[in-house]
Amino acid sequence: MAAIQQIDETIYRAAIPVPFPMKYVYCYLLQEQDSWTIVDTGLKTDEAIAAWEKIFSELNIRDQDVRSIILTHFHPDHFGMSGWLQKKTGAPVYMSEIDIEMADRAWGTESQQPNRVREMFLQHGTPGELAEAIEHNMKRLASKVRPLPKLTPLPSSTVEMGRSQWEIIEVPGHTDGIVCFYEKRKQYALISDHVLDKITPNISLWPGCAENPLRNYMRSLERVQSLEVKTALTAHGELIMNLSERADQIISHHEKRLSKIEEALRDGQSAYDIAVSLFHTRSLSTHQWRFAIAEVIAHLEYLAQEQRVEKEWNGQLFMYKKQKSALSAN
Repeated sequence: MAAIQQIDETIYRAAIPVPFPMKYVYCYLLQEQDSWTIVDTGLKTDEAIAAWEKIFSELNIRDQDVRSIILTHFHPDHFGMSGWLQKKTGAPVYMSEIDIEMADRAWGTESQQPNRVREMFLQHGTPGELAEAIEHNMKRLASKVRPLPKLTPLPSSTVEMGRSQWEIIEVPGHTDGIVCFYEKRKQYALISDHVLDKITPNISLWPGCAENPLRNYMRSLERVQSLEVKTALTAHGELIMNLSERADQIISHHEKRLSKIEEALRDGQSAYDIAVSLFHTRSLSTHQWRFAIAEVIAHLEYLAQEQRVEKEWNGQLFMYKKQKSALSAN
């Protein structure tokens, strides 16, 4: 059953169920004079379809009333229902140009991304059985974004939603092309997965993506801290009323994790070795291992580019170790 929260006279927050630990993705519906804009859509499941049908019924939305569907990024829990909703309503689906390319790489009919991820994980020390399970998991997930929508690039600066002009803020990190939307008059930010209230958004390195996503993410956090935001409308968890403070907490979390990883590399280890040391107390699913390993790789690449660790290819694996100068200092 869909839970709908009214934020103000034009904005509604709808909980769409997803089969992941966070349980829901929060999508937003913004009411115009005689039409609606939908921001993000959920993963394509029977439960999500039922939720959207109930939302349309409760808010008295006819299919033809939907003027546009806007996606903050290409991840399946935001992207997955967009093709179904486009087919239902006939509305155009908008996303950043960067994430349109990412969506084709990840979800296109000719996608080789699952195989590329398996190869990358093997190079970073992941056991073959787990790497293959991750590849199969990614292939299965592709069925949850069908049918694929016809995508249109977002405009470059602003978009009209809910009788207001929203500034488009590029915040690369969680994906290369993720965007937030900022309404200056009401001091609202549709923040998507960029900042969450209880958990830290996953920042991972994937084949074909930015070389240093964590550096990009830290800069993007500083970018939203410069905005005057009263309410951050998140895609998971609760709304955030202290965005700048929460961004500081996330920056601190990553700085502590970087230091912890750096210390663990005294004798040289693979990314998988580090992931095991960080997450060994948790029972992770294949889906969760994929993100855990890719996030560790992102942190290691950040450290390598900051020249805090050394990265070496030994003919089979990428290995990381502390810089010699750091070792001698200790």
